Amino acid sequence: MKLPNSLRGKFKTPLGDLIPESQANKSNIQKHLQENSYLITVGDRTTEKMIDFGLIPSLQIIDNQEKRVKREPAKNNHTYTELICDNPAAEITLQSIDSIKKAFVSKTPVRLTVTGEEDLLVIPVCIHAPENSIVMYGQPNEGLVIVKVTTEIRNKTQRLLDLME
Repeated sequence: MKLPNSLRGKFKTPLGDLIPESQANKSNIQKHLQENSYLITVGDRTTEKMIDFGLIPSLQIIDNQEKRVKREPAKNNHTYTELICDNPAAEITLQSIDSIKKAFVSKTPVRLTVTGEEDLLVIPVCIHAPENSIVMYGQPNEGLVIVKVTTEIRNKTQRLLDLME
């Protein structure tokens, strides 16, 4: 499914709480987490930041890029289940959705490495995430978005997915 240019604006609005970059520290982030939260990170920098804080995401989705520039994979001192999928820029492939679903039933932590771009995968992640999930992703040049997955968020992201071609 492709993101038409006419919808790009809709996808720029944060899905959850935006923590400005200057305030995205461990204590401010932990205020959004509940005990036993299933933590999901989308993005290399966000994933690396949480690992540095000692908050190991149950699902880490990375593409080894930051602002479309190649980078070293987010470091990880833990063993994890590794999954790989293809997902071109401005698209959400069925393969990536299947990989996300598989990640949710795999032994955690899971690292899903995307060949292409992972940005839009926040959408299917919010649709398929288990109860008690918290999704984090970077809002370019602004900060960190923290989304508590609720029925309302599932419905909103499903509507966004349905708008894609």
